[in-house]
Amino acid sequence: MFKILKADEAMTLIKDGDVIAFNSFLGIDNPVELHEALYERYKNTGSPKHLTCVSSAGFGAWDENRAAEGYIRDGAVDKIICGHFGAMYSTKKLVLEDRFEAYNLPLGCISHAIRAQAGGLPGALSKVGLDIFVDPRLEGPGINNISKDDSLVKYVELDGEEFLYYKLPKINVAIIKGTCADKKGNISFEDMFTAGDALSICQAVKANGGKVIVQVDRLVVRPSRPHSTIVPGCLVDAIVPIKPEPRHAAYESLTGNFEIPYSQWQDWAEMLEKRTMTKSVVNSSANIIGKRAAQELKPDDIVNIGVGIPESVSKFARESGLLKRITLTVESGGVGGFPASGKVFGAVIGADSIYDMANQFDLYNNGGLDICFMGGIEVDKYGNVNAHKGPGAFAGVGGFANITAKTKTVVFCLTFNTKGLSVEENDGNIVIKNEGSIDKFVDDVKSISFSAKRAKKNGQRVIYVTERCVFELGDNGLKLIEVYPGIDMDKDILNRLPFEIEVDDSLL
Repeated sequence: MFKILKADEAMTLIKDGDVIAFNSFLGIDNPVELHEALYERYKNTGSPKHLTCVSSAGFGAWDENRAAEGYIRDGAVDKIICGHFGAMYSTKKLVLEDRFEAYNLPLGCISHAIRAQAGGLPGALSKVGLDIFVDPRLEGPGINNISKDDSLVKYVELDGEEFLYYKLPKINVAIIKGTCADKKGNISFEDMFTAGDALSICQAVKANGGKVIVQVDRLVVRPSRPHSTIVPGCLVDAIVPIKPEPRHAAYESLTGNFEIPYSQWQDWAEMLEKRTMTKSVVNSSANIIGKRAAQELKPDDIVNIGVGIPESVSKFARESGLLKRITLTVESGGVGGFPASGKVFGAVIGADSIYDMANQFDLYNNGGLDICFMGGIEVDKYGNVNAHKGPGAFAGVGGFANITAKTKTVVFCLTFNTKGLSVEENDGNIVIKNEGSIDKFVDDVKSISFSAKRAKKNGQRVIYVTERCVFELGDNGLKLIEVYPGIDMDKDILNRLPFEIEVDDSLL
């Protein structure tokens, strides 16, 4: 039977050595007050310690002094297993200092491994991750020098097929954020932006004999509709009601509590951008890339658009009228509508459906997307892409590996080089005013997020759209297939590549 507790009381349910799973998605739907109550307990008593934290999509607040950052920084955590660390400003720095073990697995693979535990299975098989960094035959999932746990990802063969086997430590504490708890302890999510892995996490914890702690905005007498109740009360041990801080009406566009027609998507998106953007990527290069990449869209496509430069694709899809004729999706479970960005990435304006995150990755893993638009840090001569590991920094692979693993057409959107690049478009001609000092096309990427070999085996179409040209993945690696007006092919492209490249006959 559940109990109604204060935040500090609920934190006494957590013991030294526990494995905690969080339902946040980057910086949204985060039970910040429970994290901070846990930190207070740790500061005052030195317990709980030796914790393991598991999260499919990360559990930050875009603030190094909020949410879990404090107790992680002060030493309560021994191990973190996470799909993306982007919203965890302090934590992702400490990872590179070897302060604790840290592992980066594809977001969807963590989600499916949690669901496997919910069903009484130790782990989940997947073809996602083969031939990229997480594959133990290459690097494995460990991020820093002390992360040597080889039990998390194993290469296996079954019935003549290759798989990776993802196995998480047994989760025995759930910390979840919901909207309402009724008198039976049923948890509804009507004001949340996503449900994510909530049900799977709670089922896994109960299967492992653990404790489920849920922060809610309010207690209600009248039960929510059964279809709105994600976590039934029989799975809940502690409910912590905490009145939420007031938020601007723009955020309400993400809850699905009222209909937002297509004609209003842009208005709501602009209101949100003023309050949630971490930094703007709108520049001439992004616009050139987005305009060209958007030409790959077709009516009725099911689509995923990544953050950063790829976001400019939606602008040109809207201008062409295609945006209302395609279905956009986001990793957190949203289908239809318009995905939000910045600090509320994972939420959706005017969604048609928001379902469990594991189900979304079923769609991605089985090739259900027609096309995706992704960014990249580096591309090598073979067509491999590094999208998760920069020089002296990392954010994590997130859903990138799942999204690109089987999507029929993969469009990478990236500049030819960076740091100082200045480009203009004049009357349809591209003018490079200044080259960047860091090359993005290299002999070998530092780490593989996308495997060209695997893509060719899967029969995927892969193109690489830059501000000056377009490459495609050919039989022998990158092939130059398009040069924009105003660009000198030899001077601006071929002579700047560190490797020889095949050129399409139409350009010779």
